[in-house]
Amino acid sequence: MQLLHILQLLVLMMLANGTPIVAKKIFGSRFSFPLDAGTIFFDGRPLFGHSKTIRGTVVSILVTTASAPLIGLDLTIGATVAGAAMAGDLFSSFVKRRLNLPSSGQALGLDQVPESLFPMLACRDALSLTIADIALGVGIFFIGALILSRLLFRAHLRDEPY
Repeated sequence: MQLLHILQLLVLMMLANGTPIVAKKIFGSRFSFPLDAGTIFFDGRPLFGHSKTIRGTVVSILVTTASAPLIGLDLTIGATVAGAAMAGDLFSSFVKRRLNLPSSGQALGLDQVPESLFPMLACRDALSLTIADIALGVGIFFIGALILSRLLFRAHLRDEPY
């Protein structure tokens, strides 16, 4: 079991998913251009929705990549985690729009699993992760995200407790 790598990835996934929230609080509506540029999918719904911004994606990738060496991982691992976490988040948003769920609405599992599974799978070979390592990492992230979301809401950093 690669416990150190799992912990390192959890830290990077937390950064990747948390920095867009912090950036929103710091910058407000400045630089908050929708990543999908308002594109409407053929089903008449937004591709991702207004809450997925270029600012959030760029800040996530920059902070997560720069932080990787601080916890003993290569910059490429940081970039991989950030890119895969953002891809997982966009996948979740895309599916939620198809299910007609509101932007920033809660979808238990769909909000947590892709954001952790995609980075864990993307780093599997580079960090010699097993299926058990990946399952453990996703499980810890799932529980941690639920707890952390509520704490960030109470600290007025999140708009919703999920």
